[in-house]
Amino acid sequence: MAIERELFAKMVDFVQNCIDGIMIGAAYGLLAIGFTIIFGVMRRLNLSFGPSIMLGAFFGTWAFLTLNAAPWMVLAITIAGTVITGIYVERLCFWAIRRDATIASMVSSFAIWMQLDEVAILMLPGRTYPFPEMFVSGGLNFGPFFVRAEHLVTLLVTILMVVGIRLLLYRTTFGLALRAVSESSDAAKYMGINPSRITFLAFILVSLIGGVAGYLLLATDQQVTPYFGLWVTFKGLIAMMLGGMGSIPGAIIGGLVLGIIETQTQWYLGNAFKDMSAYVVLFLALVLRPGGLLGQGIAERQDLAFRRV
Repeated sequence: MAIERELFAKMVDFVQNCIDGIMIGAAYGLLAIGFTIIFGVMRRLNLSFGPSIMLGAFFGTWAFLTLNAAPWMVLAITIAGTVITGIYVERLCFWAIRRDATIASMVSSFAIWMQLDEVAILMLPGRTYPFPEMFVSGGLNFGPFFVRAEHLVTLLVTILMVVGIRLLLYRTTFGLALRAVSESSDAAKYMGINPSRITFLAFILVSLIGGVAGYLLLATDQQVTPYFGLWVTFKGLIAMMLGGMGSIPGAIIGGLVLGIIETQTQWYLGNAFKDMSAYVVLFLALVLRPGGLLGQGIAERQDLAFRRV
């Protein structure tokens, strides 16, 4: 009986970690979607995506500390700050640089990253600041399992946003234009589509997604630091590459996988190995399946198209 109880307790711990990982990984999936949309449309990486979210969060934190803003106001300010910063990055790093200048745009977005970090440090010079929780902490019990209220809200918001993004991309004129630009910017021009305008709107969409994801993560941790931009960048890129670059369903799956791996590693090996586990899994995924879990087909089609040309 003692052995059976011990095995049952271990099974409960494992399943509980998976539940927590799925809840956290949902926010990682939103970050990966942001990277995926920009990469899919422009074939360029926006390294300032994470710092843009961080600066938006700092605007929200500043309002919370100085104006005693309510959580819903912090959410609105965080999203608005992220969107405004995203527009600033798009104008400087992507609109003003030729589409074929991939390296130049990526390097310039890295330079803007440094600039955004400095603005955040000047705004709030301390290392760590409190971030308001969504509501009074609580949760739901499902037998031996427990789900935090913040995690449940994160999962529900992610599901709603993924459904909305899916409908936007495949049921609207904007989504059709966005997919056309992602396939061929020149061909889209001949069809009467303005690629610059579509890219601008895509940046607004991505910044909106990033602002929501950043708020969900910070409202759960209830603190923010100047390193949040770097942390968000790593999590989003790793989740995107695990799921497959260019695949939105892959971005969500990559985020969930990353969340589960981190929670299991933190439970069994300790917090010191949490981030290291993500890098190890990413390395193995790139070696064994370079296209990601769902991006292999995209990579093969692109390679075939290149061979035909």
